[in-house]
Amino acid sequence: MKITKEITIEDLVHLKVDAVRYLADKGIKCIACGEPIWGTLEEAAREKGFKDEDIAGFVSDLNAM
Repeated sequence: MKITKEITIEDLVHLKVDAVRYLADKGIKCIACGEPIWGTLEEAAREKGFKDEDIAGFVSDLNAM
């Protein structure tokens, strides 16, 4: 499964467990970090102030993991 900015956080962490640490390092807390978030990767990143180019970088990095 290819990761896109539209992937839900729940699906992402099920697909790539290492995504939890990656997102936490970017300041985006998720399920295992004690701050559950729902919605998409894009929504979570935008809530933290990330822009389109940042989100595209996250998608690229996560697909490379």
